[in-house]
Amino acid sequence: MSTSGPEPKKVRAAGGLVWRTAPSGTTEVVLVHRPRYDDWSLPKGKAHRSESDEDTALREVQEETGLRCVLGVELATIRYDTPLGESKTVRWWEMTVTEDTGFDPNEEVDQLIWVPLEQVAERSSLSTDGDVVHSFVAFRRR
Repeated sequence: MSTSGPEPKKVRAAGGLVWRTAPSGTTEVVLVHRPRYDDWSLPKGKAHRSESDEDTALREVQEETGLRCVLGVELATIRYDTPLGESKTVRWWEMTVTEDTGFDPNEEVDQLIWVPLEQVAERSSLSTDGDVVHSFVAFRRR
């Protein structure tokens, strides 16, 4: 007989490390500001029930940034428990922009900035974004 409680709700999410080469030759990455949490992070979001993780990543990045992208290599997968006690898994992909449909500030994301790659981990409010950046850098060194 088990004495533990019910299994925590599982949440699937996905996002993208969207990058470009700036005119100066440096690599830049998109960060978004979420006013609800007053934080800066890589764009990501929860999957719809029948949506693939890849489609989730592309949809969420476009919704949050106005950037249509293509998937590159899969980067880190991050797992953590949310403040609500949910078990959350976030899969991340490298992404490059195919079309900029225009950023439209909204309740979910009110600002977007391009940050030099080496500053992303310090500018992001989420420590897990640093893990995604490290997996991107490790892939690029191959």
